[in-house]
Amino acid sequence: MMKTRPGPIRNTQHKEELMGHTRRDFMKCAGIARAAAAVASAAAYSGEDAHTASVVWRRKTPVRYEADVAVVGGGIAGVCAAMAAAHSGAKVALVERFGVVGGNATVGGVASFCGETAGQGEAFDAIIAALEAWSAIVPYRPYPEADNRVFDHAVLAVVLQELLLKRGVKLLLHTGFVDACVDGARVTECIVCGPSGPEALRAKQFIDCTGEAMLAHLAGFETMKGRDEDGLQLPMSMMFFVRHVNSEDARAQVPEGWFERIASKDDLPMTSVWPNGPGGNALKIKIPMLDASDTESLTAAEIQGRRRMMQVLDYYQRVEQKPWLLDHCSGRIGIREGRRIVGDYVLKLADLRAARTFEDAIARGVYPLDGHKPDDDKRTYILPANERGVPPYQIPFRSLIVRDAANLLAAGRCLSADQLAMSSARVMTTCAMMGQATGIAAAMAAKQGCTPRELDYSAVRGEVEARGAKLEV
Repeated sequence: MMKTRPGPIRNTQHKEELMGHTRRDFMKCAGIARAAAAVASAAAYSGEDAHTASVVWRRKTPVRYEADVAVVGGGIAGVCAAMAAAHSGAKVALVERFGVVGGNATVGGVASFCGETAGQGEAFDAIIAALEAWSAIVPYRPYPEADNRVFDHAVLAVVLQELLLKRGVKLLLHTGFVDACVDGARVTECIVCGPSGPEALRAKQFIDCTGEAMLAHLAGFETMKGRDEDGLQLPMSMMFFVRHVNSEDARAQVPEGWFERIASKDDLPMTSVWPNGPGGNALKIKIPMLDASDTESLTAAEIQGRRRMMQVLDYYQRVEQKPWLLDHCSGRIGIREGRRIVGDYVLKLADLRAARTFEDAIARGVYPLDGHKPDDDKRTYILPANERGVPPYQIPFRSLIVRDAANLLAAGRCLSADQLAMSSARVMTTCAMMGQATGIAAAMAAKQGCTPRELDYSAVRGEVEARGAKLEV
C-alpha cells in the first residue's frame, strides 16, 4: 500500500492552536521570562534563596565508572576531546544526556560546519573523512571562498559514535550530568544519572564540554554569561526541515528580494532557508531574550520555537503559496551562548582584532564575529557588517583552564572569553580544535600526575600541531 503524507493544514482554528501566539505576544512573554530569570539570578548572587523551600538530598551513590579523563558533554568539542585523549592512551569516559552524540550538529539540527574545515587536527579530520566516505558532506572549498560545509546530520550521528567506540571511549548515552564532588580545588567525581539511576564517575582529569559550563558551575567555580551591561545572551535558533509536494518547487531558485520581503514582515521571526537534500529545505528561526542557563527560560524557548515554526510554515503555505510539508524539527533548540567559564585568561575582542599570538596557543579561529543582537528576532547583528570580520587569531590554553580548579578544563562555546570573542570561537570547527587540545592536555596531566597548568605548554602545543592542527596566524 502506498503511504501518503497529509497536505497543508486547512482548518484555520486548528492552525491557530498549533501556532500559539503572535510575534508581539512572543516578545512580551520572552521579556517576562527574561525578567523572572534575572530576579532568580540576582537572588542567587545576593545569597538569597529564590525559592520558598529547599531539601538536602543525600544518597549513597555507587562509583560505577573510573577513568583517566572524563568528558562531560558530547557535542563536537566533547567528541574531539574524548577522541584525542583516547588517542593519547588515556582511559576515557564520555557522558552525553541525549541518545546520540554531536550536540548542535545532530540533535540541534545545525548541519553545517562554519569556517575552515582543513587543518583543525586529527580528530576533526577523521570526522570529515568518514562523512566524505559516505558522501554525506559537500565537497571541500577553502575558507573564505566557502564559509561552511553542509552535511547530513543523521549520518554524522553514526560517524561520531563509531569513531569514539573505535578508539575505546566508554560512551554513556542517555546520561545526564547532575552534580560534582569536589575536594578543595580538585573535582573527584561527577554524579551522572541515566536509566540505571544516579551513579558516580571518578576520574583524574575532567573536561567540561557541556556548552553551558555546567560542570564548572556546579563544582563551585566562577562562571559568566551574556553581555556585560545586562547579561543578555545571544538568541537561540529553532531548526526545522520541510519537504516539497511539488518537485518543480524543490528545484526553484529563491527569487531576488524574496528574503528581504520575508524579513520585513513584522510578525515573522528571522528565517534563513537553504537546500537540504533532494526536494527539501532547512529553515532557521531566532528565539531572543531568553537564558539558556535557566531551566524555565530554556523551556520557554523550546515551546516558543515550535510555535513560531508552525507560524512560519503557515505563512509559506498560505501567503507564499509554497507546497511545503513539515518533515521534522530539531530535537532541541540551537543554543549560541550559555554560561562561560572564567579561566586563567579571558580571551577578548581586542585579542581577535589584533591577531594576538600566545605562547600557549592551542587552537586557531578564523570565523567572523557572529554576534546576533540578543534582543531581536530578525537578522540583525551587534556590529555592522564592515566590523564583523577578524583576521586569523589564536586561542590560548589558559582560556580553557578553569580558574582555581586543579583538574578541570573546558572546551567549546563555554571557553573563557568575552561575548563577542566567543561569538566567533563558538563555531564547530574551532570547537573541534579546542576539544582536541584539551583531550591531549588532560591525558598528559593524568599520565604525569600533575595539574593542566603545570604542564609544559610547549609540549602540549607541540603535540597539538603534530596531530595536524594549524596554529600559526
